[in-house]
Amino acid sequence: MSEPHANARAGDLAFLSGPRGHSLTVKLTPGERVQSMHGVIQHEDIIGREWGTQISTHLGTIFTILQPALDDLLRDIERASQVIYPKDIGYILLNLGVGPGARVIEAGTGSGALTVALAHTVGEHGHVYSYETRDKAQALARQNLQHLGLDARVTLHLRDIGEGFFEQNIPAIFLDLPNPEDYLAQVRAALQPGGFFGCILPTTNQVSKALEALKQHAFGFVEVSELMHRYYKASAGRLRPADTMVAHTGFLIFARRLAEGLHAER
Repeated sequence: MSEPHANARAGDLAFLSGPRGHSLTVKLTPGERVQSMHGVIQHEDIIGREWGTQISTHLGTIFTILQPALDDLLRDIERASQVIYPKDIGYILLNLGVGPGARVIEAGTGSGALTVALAHTVGEHGHVYSYETRDKAQALARQNLQHLGLDARVTLHLRDIGEGFFEQNIPAIFLDLPNPEDYLAQVRAALQPGGFFGCILPTTNQVSKALEALKQHAFGFVEVSELMHRYYKASAGRLRPADTMVAHTGFLIFARRLAEGLHAER
């Protein structure tokens, strides 16, 4: 991901927003071209243009040229299964203390939506270690990371975390698995003292199992939450809620690794 600047440059990711919500993200490369149902745009015709300007395909369809936000990248990735929603990802990043230069483990790579967000956030000097047991899912995640130019920031492991993590003394670990309670011993072994743990679960009975296990494995400061996201019609004359909203997508659980034998109430 490049630093903000006024004009599109070779090597930048460009978010092209077109008619009726049609959009795509491309890495600007001289000699390449954007092809869509709305026509063709040469990359050279985008390079050098000011962000926020518009460009026409050879068929006359207008696209606006923008630097992509993280939300744009997440919406644009190819997916083979349900991904973690942006509303949850933002809260995950905050509660895991993930920032530039951080090292973080995730398990349950899936299509790589959270992987992309983590890689984007840790920056060039951080690193993400992502574990997956399904080779097809991992291949898709690798493809998405390469498309966005983030693959150098991620190590993908094809491994069952029941066998343990390769990395040690990691500041933050997140599990997107249906049974995180089965892997808390492995999490403790890889997590630094006081480190951040998080997971996402769809049902209350799964949450109850995870909470019992967190107590048994000396995790404290436990938080459980769910997030709702409502859009509004962006019209000054008739501002009102949109007809649909992103409601329950999962319960988020966060905790901290305590010394053996301790448990702290939130």
